[in-house]
Amino acid sequence: MSIRLWIDDREVLAEPGERILEVAQRQGISIPTLCHHPALPVLGACRVCLVEVQQGKRREITTACNTLVQEGMRVATDTAEVRGHRAMNLELLRARAPEAPAVRELATQLGVARSRFRPPAQNPLPNCILCELCVRACAHLGHHALAAVGRGDKKRIGLPHNRPAEACVGCGSCLSVCPTRCILLKETATTRTIWGQTFELVRCKSCGAPVMTEAQRAHAIRTKQLPEDHDDTCELCKQSAASQRLASVVW
Repeated sequence: MSIRLWIDDREVLAEPGERILEVAQRQGISIPTLCHHPALPVLGACRVCLVEVQQGKRREITTACNTLVQEGMRVATDTAEVRGHRAMNLELLRARAPEAPAVRELATQLGVARSRFRPPAQNPLPNCILCELCVRACAHLGHHALAAVGRGDKKRIGLPHNRPAEACVGCGSCLSVCPTRCILLKETATTRTIWGQTFELVRCKSCGAPVMTEAQRAHAIRTKQLPEDHDDTCELCKQSAASQRLASVVW
C-alpha cells in the first residue's frame, strides 16, 4: 500500500521503505547532498540534506537521505531554519575541503562566503569531507580495501593500518564516487597508481586503449568464473564489433 505524505505542501505518494530524499528527487524537488549515491548504503555523513519533518505533534530537523517516509508526514525542504543548519554544515565542510568545487558551489548557494572554522590539524587527504562514499563503494564491490580510521578531528579515510591493501585492485571506483575528487590517481601508458600502489593496465587487444587493471580483471575472472580472455577489449571496440556484426546480418 502506498504512503501519502506532503513535501513542501505538495501531496506525494511513496512506497514503504523509501526515504525522503529519493521520494523528493523522483518528484523533482531539489535537496542538496554530498554523501549520497543511489547504489550504495546510506550514511547521512555530510548533513547537507537536512529537512524539517513534522509527524503529528513531533517536529525535528533530520537528514533526508536516511529518514524513512511515514503516512501523513509533512516535510519542508527550504525553511529559514533548514537553510541555517545547512549553512553551518557547509562552513564545517569548507574548512575541510576549501578547494572542492562541489562544496564551494553549495556554500555559495547558501550564502557561505567563508568558513569561521579552522581546518583539521592532520589531514592526510586534502579536501576529503569524510563522506565515506569511497569506503562504501569499495565494500559494495567486495574489496573492503578502504576504511575510516580514527575518531574526531583525527578521523581520516585510507588504507587500514596505513599499509598497502592486498584487496585493492586499482579499479578507481572510489574516485568515481568521490564528490570532491580528492583521491589521487595517476596513469601512464601501462600503469595506474592509486593509494600508493601501482597496477599494470590491461590494454584493448584491438585499439590498445586501457581497459582496467590486471588485478581488477583477475578478481573478476576469479570471483565470477569468467574466461581468461574476459575484458581484453574496450567498450568502444566492443560496440564497433557489435555494429559490424549487425550490419552483416542486415545486409
